[in-house]
Amino acid sequence: MSAEAASVQPNERAQHLLRILIQRYIRDGQPVGSRTLSKDSGLDLSPATIRNVMSDLEELGLVAAPHTSAGRVPTPKGYRLFVDTLVRYRAPKGGELERLQVKLDEKSENPDALLGSVSRMLSEITSLAGVVSVPRAQQATLRQIEFLPLSDSRILVILVINDREVQNRILHVDRNFDAGELVQAANFINEHYAGTDLAEVRERMVADLDRVRDSMNQAMVDIVAVAQAAFRPDAGNDPDVVMSGETNLMSFAELSDVETLKRLFDAFSHKRMILDLLDRSLSANGVRVFIGEESGFRILDDCSVVTAPYKVGDDTIGVLGVIGPTRMAYDRVVPVVDITARLLGRALNYRG
Repeated sequence: MSAEAASVQPNERAQHLLRILIQRYIRDGQPVGSRTLSKDSGLDLSPATIRNVMSDLEELGLVAAPHTSAGRVPTPKGYRLFVDTLVRYRAPKGGELERLQVKLDEKSENPDALLGSVSRMLSEITSLAGVVSVPRAQQATLRQIEFLPLSDSRILVILVINDREVQNRILHVDRNFDAGELVQAANFINEHYAGTDLAEVRERMVADLDRVRDSMNQAMVDIVAVAQAAFRPDAGNDPDVVMSGETNLMSFAELSDVETLKRLFDAFSHKRMILDLLDRSLSANGVRVFIGEESGFRILDDCSVVTAPYKVGDDTIGVLGVIGPTRMAYDRVVPVVDITARLLGRALNYRG
């Protein structure tokens, strides 16, 4: 339980009514009135008594009364108490687990297809936006680099990493280089940087280029300067985050106005924000739920993000999850995210 939730503890009857109110609001998306709560609660309470309880919950900041209705809606603080202490989680249906396992088995030999499949399945099962961060290499050490000239002022960069992994990257250059110049540049980089972590290679190249510039011919300077781009963290062809089902969010009234959708989709397209949020869950022990402003990003103030890290062996290498409105079915979504992270880790361990 979070510290904030622990400091707000209404009595048992009030907690029961809050649970019923949130479940009803999640289902219908409409403010919940006292008469509805009286019928749904299973308690022998008059609407007047329930109104008094609702007033107490409102004073605690757990529910709010929209100005257009006498009913109440849960606040982010109310959702937090619900998620931490009141929700009754439901295991995913057998058919959902079977579909997910089949997809993982089909794609297990292709990590790119595997991540895309997991993202899509999360989206389909939850009807929210699914997101998976690309696994992080525990260490990426340069073993060898080669340059091959292509047409239209392009160079193919072939990187051998950690002895066995091969990555190909295309660099655009301002002029054409002949094969001899490219071999000379590759030899220089292999001699000085082989065995060095990729993140360090670029930093050292920038510093070293200034130091040895006078002793190099111009072609070497130009090639090595261009080659720095091949070692950027985002220089590979794969995105840092795989997302699916963003358009599912259009079906929720609270997110469906044009301006909100425009801002959300713009944030999703840049992915940096989503990756930063997922990175905060790398050290989490199981599922983590960000409700509203807890994400730290204003554009997600009306959203919740449910995440879980996935592992290979004892190493956490990535995070997956879903993004949706705060009015999401936490009782279904949280277990789905948790089990999917475990299944993905198992599939990646099997590949290894």
